[in-house]
Amino acid sequence: MSEPKLKRNLSFVSMVALASGAVIGGWLAEAPYWFSVTGAGAAIIFPLLAILLIPIGLTFSELTAMLPFASAVDIWTTNAFGHKAGWAAQWMMFLVQVVEPPMMAFIFITAISYFVPIPEGSSVYVAIAIVILWYIISNFNIGITGKLANIFFFTMIIGSLIVSCSLFFSGHWSASNIVADGGLFPKGFHGVFIAMAVFSLKFIGFEMTPTMIEETNFPVSKMWKVILSALFVPAILYFVVVMAIGGMGPWTMVQEMGMPEPEFIKMYSLPQIIAIIAIISGILHALTTLMGFWTSSARVLYGAGQLNQLPKVFTKLNSKGQPVAANTVVLIFTIFFCIFSGDNWVQYIYAVSCVAAGLVYFACCLDAMVLRKKHPEWKRPYRAPGGNLLFIAGMIISVWIIIGSCMELNLGGYISLFAYCAIGLIMFLLVGRKTKDGKHEYVTLTPEDIGKDY
Repeated sequence: MSEPKLKRNLSFVSMVALASGAVIGGWLAEAPYWFSVTGAGAAIIFPLLAILLIPIGLTFSELTAMLPFASAVDIWTTNAFGHKAGWAAQWMMFLVQVVEPPMMAFIFITAISYFVPIPEGSSVYVAIAIVILWYIISNFNIGITGKLANIFFFTMIIGSLIVSCSLFFSGHWSASNIVADGGLFPKGFHGVFIAMAVFSLKFIGFEMTPTMIEETNFPVSKMWKVILSALFVPAILYFVVVMAIGGMGPWTMVQEMGMPEPEFIKMYSLPQIIAIIAIISGILHALTTLMGFWTSSARVLYGAGQLNQLPKVFTKLNSKGQPVAANTVVLIFTIFFCIFSGDNWVQYIYAVSCVAAGLVYFACCLDAMVLRKKHPEWKRPYRAPGGNLLFIAGMIISVWIIIGSCMELNLGGYISLFAYCAIGLIMFLLVGRKTKDGKHEYVTLTPEDIGKDY
């Protein structure tokens, strides 16, 4: 009897929903920070950032189509620079993904407390209950995740647009609010510079799509459409929402609010149903992000197991085609972060994940350049336009993301980064699968392995 395989039950639409839904952030509570950085001009920053991230997105698209494995970043870097570099890139990728589910659980709690007050001191327990529930669901057919993603994604998009349109046509929206107190960019070039660095972190998530490539049922050559949708759907939505909020009051007012949309609705005595729709949309934002990053985190571990960098148990699938061991490790990490979420050092880990994302982006752009020279004969169902110029542009943007993220770190953040890297090194040396003589026996997947059992 053959072992279960990853189920190819994710449609093109489901992947768009998972990818875009994972990227879309919870502006319900984050919008005040956006306005504090650069006013309503944030609306223009987001689409511009999506354009700047295109080189990285197209690089991921080429690599995914050429080497369509769940190990993704790991196998790309392994083929380019060897297993040590592959594991380092994969370990950074895991950090990027695994810190999101617990954070989304708390955003969910913040939103739902609008309807049901959460007793003081109980938030951690509610968050743990949420992630345990998702852990149970995650061990069923991936098709369930895809269907839920479709429902949640399109519902929250429609809900967010309804709320934004309600603000636009409320009779209280005014363009003068957008340019008041200093203009569109009240903090000038400094505010724009900081926003261009910090707001790029709101697009983290598009890099998760390749980890689910072995569970898709559409041609790999179409993955570029999924990845670009994960950049531009959020960018357009951010633009609409920021403009809607910005027109309701001066940026100085918005930056002092907790949840601008519900607060403006209450301030101007707009129908309460609009506030409810805003809160529900915020809840769905958190859920889609949790779902996407959880799935990706588990596939990162599964992929490392494929290459023998982690024990074989990580590649074992249940009857539903789900990597239970990988899901369990993600649950453990998530509960750990939930318990210690009140401590500052966990916030450092969250910030460090953004540095890790920049490192992953840089490595993948370099991988693509090296593999074009090293293996020009490999079939590329999708070939990124621009060649080395595109990849170099992606590396430059990656460095900018790293620098911008480092600007947000303090000493504790750097200590966390080094500690995480040290743990990854120890795992690489001690945890990987070994032969009888005690040496590591790694696997390198190539295009010849597509469709095979490994």
